[in-house]
Amino acid sequence: MAWLDRSARSIFLWDLVVGFYVGLRYFFAPKKTVNFPFERGPLSPRFRGEHALRRYPSGEERCIACKLCEAVCPAQCIIIEAEPRDDGSRRTTRYDIDMTKCIYCGLCEEACPVDAIVEGPNIDFSTETREELYYDKTRLLANGDRWEVELAKNLELDAPYR
Repeated sequence: MAWLDRSARSIFLWDLVVGFYVGLRYFFAPKKTVNFPFERGPLSPRFRGEHALRRYPSGEERCIACKLCEAVCPAQCIIIEAEPRDDGSRRTTRYDIDMTKCIYCGLCEEACPVDAIVEGPNIDFSTETREELYYDKTRLLANGDRWEVELAKNLELDAPYR
């Protein structure tokens, strides 16, 4: 450091001391990271995870086959086929989502007039094969049954903002 003049040397040493102090302050502070698989951070009620089809409390599926979610999907990953029932209403016979195409925009959830399709709180849905990411109606309904309590709570918390 002989090539530095006296003022530059003092500034260099001061920066070194301040940097060392900052490092020590964070070294002894509580850690902000989490051990992910075993610890989880809080999720927002508006979090968009794995898709699910919901049912009414009576057990009847909510989807009325209006196909608005299929029409509004920018990735075109939703396929719906429907047929009329005996009472004149329509119900889906096929409701497929290609999760490899989905961009998790949430437009399907916003377009649904009866809150049938929702994106739930599940963030752990990795698979070993690509075919497992093609969700059919039975899988979507099973997701809805599994997460119904949390889905209803999240929709209630989000209601003032809709």
